[in-house]
Amino acid sequence: MTVSDFAELGLAERLLRALKDAQYDTPTPIQQRAIPLLLDGQDLLGIAQTGTGKTAAFTLPLLQNLDEDGLKAMPRSPRALILAPTRELALQISASIKTYGRHLHMRQAVVMGGVAQRPQIEAARRGIDILVATPGRLLDLMNQRHVDLGRCKYLIIDEADRMFDMGFIRDVRKIVATLPKERQTLLFSATMPAEVSRLAGEILNNPKRVEIVAKSVAVERVEQRVYHLSAPAKRDLLGQLLKAPDLTKVIVFTRTKHGADNVVKRLSRDGVSAEAIHGNKSQNARQRALENFRRGRSRVLVATDIAARGLDVDDITHVINYELPNEPESYVHRIGRTARAGAAGVAISFCDASERSQLRSIERLIKASLKVIGDAPVGPVPSSAKKGKGAERPSAPGANKWRRRSRRVDRRAA
Repeated sequence: MTVSDFAELGLAERLLRALKDAQYDTPTPIQQRAIPLLLDGQDLLGIAQTGTGKTAAFTLPLLQNLDEDGLKAMPRSPRALILAPTRELALQISASIKTYGRHLHMRQAVVMGGVAQRPQIEAARRGIDILVATPGRLLDLMNQRHVDLGRCKYLIIDEADRMFDMGFIRDVRKIVATLPKERQTLLFSATMPAEVSRLAGEILNNPKRVEIVAKSVAVERVEQRVYHLSAPAKRDLLGQLLKAPDLTKVIVFTRTKHGADNVVKRLSRDGVSAEAIHGNKSQNARQRALENFRRGRSRVLVATDIAARGLDVDDITHVINYELPNEPESYVHRIGRTARAGAAGVAISFCDASERSQLRSIERLIKASLKVIGDAPVGPVPSSAKKGKGAERPSAPGANKWRRRSRRVDRRAA
């Protein structure tokens, strides 16, 4: 059943007023399915990537449940805990809580690494209704006895697969072990690797499952293109593409931190305003780069997957995959930075000879072929991709030239 209005989901008047203030009119599919279940007190396993509206799907019912509980915030004892894998995502969740809870009287705080502990300790001492935290810093404060989760009746784990990728699953288990057994628990993940599936089985009690398939975000609203070229040619092509006036707000993805810094240096030499965001940057530098990009002071943000997961920036016109990700699911997350809130977007991928198997895996996952711009490669399909749909593309004009150039590059790299 399709719901066209948030009021139909059973949300309280003060939350509806906040949604109206923020000009949010129609609930997304995950909000339609999850909010009534959460208001009813159910545990939930949500399979969805960023861009589907999942933050509001868990924030709105959490605020309503806490408000109806009628309990007061106590020193060092949060009533609800939201765990996020990255600082950026934690801050964005906190911003959403402020937006949706503007007519309520909830105290919230963000606990994360990369910044001073003292303000976080003081916030905990004053009392917190909702604590948004990254696992490492939270464990530090718990070990110092600045935070006690004994009263916490609501637990939300966001982007659990990224927790696993970043090595946080063990910390998450330690944190969960300190919470009361009687609680409502939500776990959200874009994918379900075995470790995340085991964690869900351990911490969720008879959960309802809500799954939003990747195709609805990745394929329908994003125009996806791919250029086949040699690795050194990527730098020149990126510069050429950025000369187009319609690329007004662009995220460029690389696989490594070093690669991100190199792309920024090259763009800066060409007069393009660009900044990098990755794990080696300080929290202040990452926030400054993100804010400059959000406000239009930087036209291009160059990011690695871990740093960019969960970034929520409006009006991103293009996503450029300077390097294809090793995991096809990461491609879906990357291109989900554009085409948000019902808008359209463009995703451009660069694919050199070493990345062709990744491209085939991506096309199998999204069940669609990316539109080839320029020459298509010829030659055997990499063995890891032979099971994919569709035959190898026929030779295009200039394809043999592309193949010879790629082979020369491969020999030099060896």
